[in-house]
Amino acid sequence: MSETPPAAAATSTQPIGLTFASFSALGPAAGLRAAERATALGYSSFWVAETVGMEAFATLAAVGAAQPNLSLGTGVLALQLRTPAVTAMGAATLQALHPERDILLGVGISSPAVVNRWHGATYGSRPLAQTREYLTLLRECLSGEKVTFQGDYYQVKGFRLGIDPGERRPRIILAALNPRMLEMAGELADGVLLNYLPASHVPWSVEQVRRGGNATVYAYVHVGVTEREPNLIRGRRDIFSYAVVDSYADNFIRAGFADEVAEIRERHGAGDRDGAIAAVSDRMVDAIDVLGDAAHVRSTVQAYVDAGVEVPVIMPMPWGENRQQVIDDTLVAAAGITPASERA
Repeated sequence: MSETPPAAAATSTQPIGLTFASFSALGPAAGLRAAERATALGYSSFWVAETVGMEAFATLAAVGAAQPNLSLGTGVLALQLRTPAVTAMGAATLQALHPERDILLGVGISSPAVVNRWHGATYGSRPLAQTREYLTLLRECLSGEKVTFQGDYYQVKGFRLGIDPGERRPRIILAALNPRMLEMAGELADGVLLNYLPASHVPWSVEQVRRGGNATVYAYVHVGVTEREPNLIRGRRDIFSYAVVDSYADNFIRAGFADEVAEIRERHGAGDRDGAIAAVSDRMVDAIDVLGDAAHVRSTVQAYVDAGVEVPVIMPMPWGENRQQVIDDTLVAAAGITPASERA
């Protein structure tokens, strides 16, 4: 692995984030360490996903206390697991604790496995309709005004947020993959968070967002400064676990992986899990979970920026004998990118 350069080497004006999602299993100390490293390298934001591990707002409050220069993002909260009012309370609390920071409130429709099986909640049959109601009511709850709302999914009478977050208000970010959800993000959210897509699929995704409005385009960029060959199997397993979810499968097909998705789902449906994992091709891994040396990682992140991602959020793939070193090297490599506007 490459030697870590001093923090002063990071001079890019390109905003760039880091997500804890891929290595949160290493525990809170690993997240705090990574946040410190990211700050030194000039990163602008730190994001926390939430499924069955650490609770997002508590984790972000701790990170914010330790690193006062980072914006704080949820990436993302499963909207079926919190009412809009509870989500607004959590985000407003985080904003009040860190009044000078941007709070990036990422929400999205989760998977049936997370919602139904793991949490015992209801996934719902109309995700677009539920998301539209959620975003509308969430923004009203964050306003501080008294809210009465009557919808198919949410009914609120006389809710008023009981905490003043200050002059700033949390920014609502919608996780989206497919056309109508992407367009809704442009229409109703302040930002959109893309995930599990190759750089080549970014322009199409941005086009859908722009049909709705001018939401800021964020994207999780999956990269790792590590050896490619021995870790391809990890990439196959990772992508397989998403290709069996309908919304991700549709997006993979649209991104050019129709043959892989068809075989993955056919084998999985037949009970052949190993065969389904093997059906994730090298080219699919190389496009989505990108592994290689520092130059390859840096050029990959740059490709997402050049394709239209306004804020890349680095998701380090912590695969290798020394996972912490892989994370550190990946952060350093990604910090060297430049804004598309400054490229010759």
